[in-house]
Amino acid sequence: MKNTWDLSFLYSGFDDANFHADLKKWPEMIDEQQALLEADLPVLEKLEKLADSIEALDALSGRVYAFVSMTLSTEANHPVAQQYQDKLSLISNKSRLVDSAITRFVGSIENLDEVIAQSEKLQTIAFALREMKEEASHTIPAEIEPWLLQMSLSGGRAFSQLRGKLESNQMVEFRGKSYPLAAVRGMAYDGDPSVRKDAYEAEIASYKKIDLPMSYCLNAIKMEALTLCKAKGYDSVLDMTLATARMDRETLDAMISAIKEYLPHFRRYLKAKAKYLGHENGLPFYDLFAPVGNASKAYTIEEAREVLLREMGKFTPVMAEFMDNAFEQRWIDVYPREGKRGGAFCSRMHAYDRSLVLTNFQGSFSDISTLAHELGHAWHNRCMAGLPSVLTHTPMPLAETASIFNETMLAHQVLKNATDEERFTLLESSLMESTQTCVDILSRYLFETEVIDTRTDHAMTVEELKDCMLRAQEASYGDGLSKDVRHPYMWACKSHYYSSGLNFYNFPYAFGELFGKGVFAQYLKEGEAFIPKYCQLLRSCGSGTIAEVAASVGIDVRQSDFWRSSLEVVKGEIDEFCALCEK
Repeated sequence: MKNTWDLSFLYSGFDDANFHADLKKWPEMIDEQQALLEADLPVLEKLEKLADSIEALDALSGRVYAFVSMTLSTEANHPVAQQYQDKLSLISNKSRLVDSAITRFVGSIENLDEVIAQSEKLQTIAFALREMKEEASHTIPAEIEPWLLQMSLSGGRAFSQLRGKLESNQMVEFRGKSYPLAAVRGMAYDGDPSVRKDAYEAEIASYKKIDLPMSYCLNAIKMEALTLCKAKGYDSVLDMTLATARMDRETLDAMISAIKEYLPHFRRYLKAKAKYLGHENGLPFYDLFAPVGNASKAYTIEEAREVLLREMGKFTPVMAEFMDNAFEQRWIDVYPREGKRGGAFCSRMHAYDRSLVLTNFQGSFSDISTLAHELGHAWHNRCMAGLPSVLTHTPMPLAETASIFNETMLAHQVLKNATDEERFTLLESSLMESTQTCVDILSRYLFETEVIDTRTDHAMTVEELKDCMLRAQEASYGDGLSKDVRHPYMWACKSHYYSSGLNFYNFPYAFGELFGKGVFAQYLKEGEAFIPKYCQLLRSCGSGTIAEVAASVGIDVRQSDFWRSSLEVVKGEIDEFCALCEK
């Protein structure tokens, strides 16, 4: 089994004639869209032709962009890919200008619903068209948009790229050898407590080499977010993010309020784990991900594949077949290495009905759970196969539904036949993930809120950012985490803060964790009969607001009671874990 992904379905290389043909055709298709906008045509005909052009352009631009960006994800210093990245940024700006013009055109159609009713093609994408009409009031004024986008190339996007290169090339000195940052961070899951502690200390020390440029990147990106917020007419960066996420403030407040209510239970889990590992006064950060019990083991990637196929196949054999194909067709880039970015992600290749998954697998059960998570995203993409591309843009919170469902399903299946020792280990692994997606995500949300608010006044120094992060961790982890051993550089190692044009990429994970568990609870109630509903839910994620999509399976996300019901599931696991700790 090869452990790097295969991009040849896109192009054979940067010297592929098809790559250069598509690169040439992309701006030509943008010009054709602009000409179509300016053409003297009936509104119905123009809208239908625009719909076709959007579909064709999405397919072509998607494969060109994916080939370049996926190459850089695993080879940060690839000289040819770097050159094309700059070219694609220029073309992308041109495309964004036309996208805005299309949005303004749709916004200008007063009788839009009547026009949609006359066309089967437009009825299919009616939600996207109505959303464009709503967005039209928040487009950047046409006379300044080209300049703002041009400036973003040397602003937010440039700083985002710089941050990626800083992380990908960051080597950490650990016990006399040099390792990629991602590999050292992965040692947090090591069974040897001295390895975890030394790796944490080496990681923290290493940030001093890059913390100043990282701080400049973060300050620049958040200042750009504030500028765009004003240009688009939003009251705040959070309001702008919620609009993009198709989520209302009522839903966010209900979820955050419920999480805060349950923080004492998460802290109870952290203190129980700390006591089990021999710590007093809370868990030191380097042991947040420490494996517990004697049932923990290291897995090979082949064993991880076997576990996934066996356990996820119990949900439906189709899922096992899908995952097996992902391994067989080399959708997955498995191991950490120099020049490869850290973390994990899944990228949709809608026109090809496949996905690309990046992980930094090092053999823990958590790594298997990560594979299940990312292949959940891939399954979500499969459920959207055949839809018009404008209906596949899932808002961030709903984008985590299938991934969390998969994690929950995997844990549920494995726990069924587990011994007490195995159950203890697996329960802790599940709680470790839930703590990250609720407690740590809350700290990130609090941190980013303060950074954006402060950035209106001044650029934050490294020391201010570190202090802000520690205070955010105090507010969320409380006495569950040792006051003396926290992670002041968590703002430097999380790429989500540095996505130009994408802010508050934190609360969607909490939403996904709790919504995914809520959906899984529905599956447990209804059994096999729920599977078609679940797949239809995933398919509809790009075709409605979050409240509408959730309501399709009987969930009211605006009520704290729903979020409490999901958190009660986690509380039950905490109660069992604490009882097992006492044993």
